[in-house]
Amino acid sequence: MKITDIKTYPVWVGMRNQMIVKVETDEGIYGYGEGGVSSRELAVQGAVRHYREFLLGKDPLRRGALWQEMYRSQYFEGGRVLTSAIAAIDIALYDIAGKALGVPVYQLLGGKQREMVPCFATTSAPVGPKLLDDVRLLLDNGWNCIRTGMYHKPHPEDPHRFEPRESIAETAKWLVKIREEFGSELVLGIDYHHRLSVAEAASFCQRMPSGTLDFLEEPIRDETPEAYEALRTMTDVPFAIGEEFSSKWAFVPFIERGITNYVRIDVSNVGGITEAMKVAGWAETHYIDLMPHNPLGPICTAATLHVAAACPNFSWLEVRNTPTEHLGFNDPELFPTQPKQEGAMYCVPDGPGLGVEFNEEKAAGMTFKFSETGRIHRADGSYTNA
Repeated sequence: MKITDIKTYPVWVGMRNQMIVKVETDEGIYGYGEGGVSSRELAVQGAVRHYREFLLGKDPLRRGALWQEMYRSQYFEGGRVLTSAIAAIDIALYDIAGKALGVPVYQLLGGKQREMVPCFATTSAPVGPKLLDDVRLLLDNGWNCIRTGMYHKPHPEDPHRFEPRESIAETAKWLVKIREEFGSELVLGIDYHHRLSVAEAASFCQRMPSGTLDFLEEPIRDETPEAYEALRTMTDVPFAIGEEFSSKWAFVPFIERGITNYVRIDVSNVGGITEAMKVAGWAETHYIDLMPHNPLGPICTAATLHVAAACPNFSWLEVRNTPTEHLGFNDPELFPTQPKQEGAMYCVPDGPGLGVEFNEEKAAGMTFKFSETGRIHRADGSYTNA
């Protein structure tokens, strides 16, 4: 079997673009993958085109060797754009291998360890009374792991203005109310989207009684592990880190030095299934569970589900289609076959390959849209993390 073509489909689905990749072979078997790096999809598309030039004619079943060739084929190896492109191709190669062998992808990873994959929901309600209503709605519908967002004070003329100290005071107050209202059985977390400094993150945690939060996701940026180590000494709240990491090497200090308590791996950014399984095994040796980042479409979801099925160390999968969120990423016309969600669980796909089909004819009539995740700045005009 040989690779005959690699096609890219950067298309707008729901509220953002999805970067879909198709790998075709001379035996008529094809596979789909998806790359991450939202709002920079054309950069990923360009990287895929570079890889296509030397992947044509290669054996698609040599996934590990092709991963190494893609990663090490240029002097400037690695980086989020390149590993996102590698991820999309790698996921598609697993799809091909599963179809060629007539087995689901999880069988290529050691077999299934669970029948269903537990998920967590995000409430998009603004921090305030509506937040309590959203949490109650989710609990009533069987969701026991819930993530909230941060308080972002509305400004009528400047929606991108964000002041951390305003945010942490109000957010902490309402998280305490949630814990008081709904008790200790609820698994409660928050994503601060790396908008805080070490001092601000510590102050935020110290404003809440111990046990209020079960996890704090990405409170500060991850480029300097020592900053996270300093924060670790100031709070007992478990950290969930890693959605921005582009390879196993980025996880080194966070796993080896006990900085993270949940691995927020993103299969479509970290280099695909090949790399994700290496990180998963490594995390297992340190008794750390995976809590995958999953903000994209059904192809990323399916790839992550197969990893989740094959790993013993797994907590919850992020999903964005819940009673409190409908972001439109799972368009049934664009993805006529896709993983099945049952409430707060996903069924593990059992068909050959990933278990996703993509409507290329519909995609051909869709467009790419330039979009930005935001230009967040403070009252003084300085830019901060989006």
